[in-house]
Amino acid sequence: MIHILAVNKQQQLIKVDSIEDLSSIDFEWYWIDFDQPTADEVIHLEKTLHFHPLAIEDCLQTLQRAKLDYYDDFSFFIMHAIEPATLSQLEHDFFLSEKAIVTFHNQASIQINQVWQRVAQLREEQLGKWDSYRVFYEILDKIVDHYFPIVYSIEDELNEVEDNPNDETMPVLLDNLFDIRHQLLQLRHTINPVRDLFYRMLNSSHLQGIKDRRAYFTDIYDHLLKLSEMVASNREIANDIRDNYLSLNSHQTNEVMKVLTIITSIFAPLTLIAGIYGMNFTYMPELQTDAGYFVTLAVMVAIAITMFSWFKRKGWF
Repeated sequence: MIHILAVNKQQQLIKVDSIEDLSSIDFEWYWIDFDQPTADEVIHLEKTLHFHPLAIEDCLQTLQRAKLDYYDDFSFFIMHAIEPATLSQLEHDFFLSEKAIVTFHNQASIQINQVWQRVAQLREEQLGKWDSYRVFYEILDKIVDHYFPIVYSIEDELNEVEDNPNDETMPVLLDNLFDIRHQLLQLRHTINPVRDLFYRMLNSSHLQGIKDRRAYFTDIYDHLLKLSEMVASNREIANDIRDNYLSLNSHQTNEVMKVLTIITSIFAPLTLIAGIYGMNFTYMPELQTDAGYFVTLAVMVAIAITMFSWFKRKGWF
């Protein structure tokens, strides 16, 4: 579906039914939104709006990296929102010039809908403060603002793994931890390219509309820096928690092996004595001793107590 808003020279907002009707309006600027367009509607990008074929190709291909391309009469941007449930990237494409902004997205966009509703409700005296770059800024600001709840949610999950309030077993905690690390990796693959794109935008000599609103776009860039640092910090925390759990598991294993080794060491000489006196030879010495059984038991107990005491003094127990 294609939605069109135009602002004429008298600062009046006009809702336009079709792209062809724009030619009959003496507009100040306009906004065309390709909202989950059909194949027939996509044709307007080339046939009516005359955008560059490479930019159109980027619109139609999914999983593009955040980017900025300059063309003769417009600039082309690719940005990404984040789907909260799956953390998948939701691509938003922008064709931007001083007089027009064209948004293109193959899925419903909460951010674009919010800005669209806001622009549609502006009064005439407010429209003078708006243009294509203002619309562009408002959409990007909402896209970045929607990153924060997702990052905060993952941070809460990480704190829960660290605190373990439900006394989960170590395998369960490690599974949760690896899921969180994977989510943080997904966020990094989305946020960092957008951050780099904003750096390029702010230092571009071609985007006068962004220069005029540098403070506003810098504010978004600062948010992206914060988000990038939060993701990196949480990944480090996740790695530390993982290493701590693995070290604890290794320590517990070592403790168990130490106890078993000490028990084995104590019983080794006792087993030797029992093995010697358990041989069924006729002419073995001491077989006829009346107190031999009790003496042997006493010797075995004495050996066990002596070894246990020695291990204790050594700090091995």
